[in-house]
Amino acid sequence: MSFSLKILGSNAAIAAHHRHQTSQLLTMMQVPFLIDCGEGTQLRLKKFKIKSQRIDHILISHLHGDHYYGLMGLISSLHLYGRTKELNIYAPPGLKEIISIQLKYSQSSLNYKINYREWIPGKSELLFENVNLTVHSFPLDHRIDCSGFLFQEKPKKRRIKKGLLEKNISPLKIIALKDGKDVLDEDGNVLLENRKYTMEPAAQCSYAYCSDTKYTESILPYIKNVDILYHEATFMEDMRERAETTFHTTTRQAGEIAKKASVKKLLIGHFSTRYKELEPMLEETKSVFENSSLALEGETFTVE
Repeated sequence: MSFSLKILGSNAAIAAHHRHQTSQLLTMMQVPFLIDCGEGTQLRLKKFKIKSQRIDHILISHLHGDHYYGLMGLISSLHLYGRTKELNIYAPPGLKEIISIQLKYSQSSLNYKINYREWIPGKSELLFENVNLTVHSFPLDHRIDCSGFLFQEKPKKRRIKKGLLEKNISPLKIIALKDGKDVLDEDGNVLLENRKYTMEPAAQCSYAYCSDTKYTESILPYIKNVDILYHEATFMEDMRERAETTFHTTTRQAGEIAKKASVKKLLIGHFSTRYKELEPMLEETKSVFENSSLALEGETFTVE
């Protein structure tokens, strides 16, 4: 499995209708990322039997409370659970000060170190990289500095066609074929032609998270062709003016973004508390982009 996305919360502003504030757990290439941490996130982790101690990377999209008020409680609980390994938090400027002040005035000293990586507002940056994947930030258009996140699997090597190669072929020759090269003899003659013995690499998987933002096509280059796009859809279309003034997006607008970006699947979330029933929001989104789903708590979305 390339990645698995667990929805922990998807409401806007406050908890209502058995829905909680925004938080997700993305496990990509076996690395867990907590994306936003609304109030009560640690309770959702417990409810869905997710071990919080496995989480080494937390990304915060912006400093509105419904996206980070659960963070201080989680940080404290990790300390009480005996955590000693470092925690990496990727966040806008200001969060380090917020956490430090709370620790200072509660006279608390953590057993573990927090590494803060502040992303630069208005820019796209590489936040995380390992041998398998990268995570980039990209700017959104909200009332305060806000960032989206793009998770991408790195390019894969070419695949060997089964049954065509001799069983005793050397590992170096296999590596050369996977790297897209022909295998040559000492005189430079082609022994194994790459296109005959290999296939195109398997597709790279990708996930884009668009937190709070008004409708903006400036994000299209960052989210183009992703496997799954999460995009806020706080209001239905009849509330477009309200969405504009509060720097949020409507259901139809989220569908339009997904369509223009040619994504494979769209998830909508950050639902206004005015909506108790969410099916009308989904229907309106599907009228523009058919392969859409609600980001409901407890739901898991996977890409193989």
